[in-house]
Amino acid sequence: MTVEIESEYRPSEDEPFMNDRQREYFRNKLLAWKEEILKESKETLTNLQEESQNHPDFADRASSETDRSIELRARDRQRKLISKIDDALERISDGSYGYCEETGEPISLRRLEARPIATLSIEAQEAHERREKVYRDD
Repeated sequence: MTVEIESEYRPSEDEPFMNDRQREYFRNKLLAWKEEILKESKETLTNLQEESQNHPDFADRASSETDRSIELRARDRQRKLISKIDDALERISDGSYGYCEETGEPISLRRLEARPIATLSIEAQEAHERREKVYRDD
């Protein structure tokens, strides 16, 4: 299953926010992103299986284990990202996609274009990060 994004269409501020076309655009964008991550994960698993041979040299074995650890951490991050993509797809289905979870205001199309899993507007995200920083500094 390959997801295609309508290449000439870009959501615009000139049209109603989160109209059917915009929702479909972001749905396809999210599905394509998820498909790419899953493809990379399969390639990594194949590489890890091929790499799991015994290394007679301790330095080679240590290097291989380090590489394996880095790959597994990256896969874990991608697993979490897939969960966020699935959450965004769910929000598209229930009609809440594109709206800030804190304020209920629309998230800018530019922000959604750059980070389609965004749940907060830039203003709400900045406020959240400021609060986090204050608590970290204590």
